[in-house]
Amino acid sequence: MALEYFGEDIEIEECMSFDALVDAVIKKKVDLGVMAIENSIAGSIIPNYALIDSNNLHVIGEHYINVNHHLMVLPGQDIMDITEVHSHPMALLQCKEFFKQYPHIRLVECSDTAESARRVKEMQLKGVGAIASATAAQLYDLEILFSEIQTIKNNSTRFVIVKTQNSVLPKEEINKASLKFELDHKRGSLAAVLNVMSDCKLNLTKIQSLPIIETPWKYAFFVNITFQDYEDYEKAVKLLTIMADKFKILGEYKNAMK
Repeated sequence: MALEYFGEDIEIEECMSFDALVDAVIKKKVDLGVMAIENSIAGSIIPNYALIDSNNLHVIGEHYINVNHHLMVLPGQDIMDITEVHSHPMALLQCKEFFKQYPHIRLVECSDTAESARRVKEMQLKGVGAIASATAAQLYDLEILFSEIQTIKNNSTRFVIVKTQNSVLPKEEINKASLKFELDHKRGSLAAVLNVMSDCKLNLTKIQSLPIIETPWKYAFFVNITFQDYEDYEKAVKLLTIMADKFKILGEYKNAMK
C-alpha cells in the first residue's frame, strides 16, 4: 500500500503491530505511519481509532486498495499436503468459506499477512500455507496454490496516513475530515449534531462509536465527512465545537474515494 501511495522512492520500516507503528511515529523513527482502519467486509478496526486519538496523531491522507488473498506454500506441495494455514485474523475471516472445502486444514492467526509468508519461507515450513498478497509470494519465492480465495471478490481496505503534525494542504485541496466528539447521554443529542452536518452541506461517510472506559455507558463518536466547500466545513466546526464535548479534528485531507 505504501508503494502505491508514495511511489517507489521511499524507505519502508516494517512494524509487527499497530502499537509498534504508533510508537515509531511518535518517537520520530519514521516520518509517517500507514495504518489500516477499515475493511469493506470485516468492518472497522476499532482499536485503531483509539490509537490515533489517544496518541494525538493526525490523519493527513487516505488510500483504498483492493484486497486479493492468495494461498501460498513452499513449491512442490499440493493442497492435501497442507495441514495449517497462517495469516492475519482479518484475512482468515475473509477466506473462511474457501476453507470449508478443506476441513483438515487448521487456521492459525498471526500478526500480519506478509509476515506469515515470510515465516513459511525462512523457516521452510512444509505442510504450512500462508494467506497473503501476490507481492508477498513473489518476494518470498512461494508458490500460489489458489488465487483470490476471499469470499467476496469486491473487497477493499481503507488505510490512513498518520503523523504527529497536521496536514499542510491548502484549503482548496481539502474535501474530507475525520472528527471525534463526545455527547451527553440524552435524547436527541446525536440527532442534533447530524442535523448540523446536514445543514452545513456535509456528507457523513462514516460514524463509529467507542465506549469511554472512564465513564460507563457514555460513548465517543468518530466520524468521517466529505464536503465541496471548505467554508461549509468551517461553519460546521464552529457549531459542533459548541454543541459537543471534547470536539477534536483528527485530520483534514483529500478524499481518496473515486
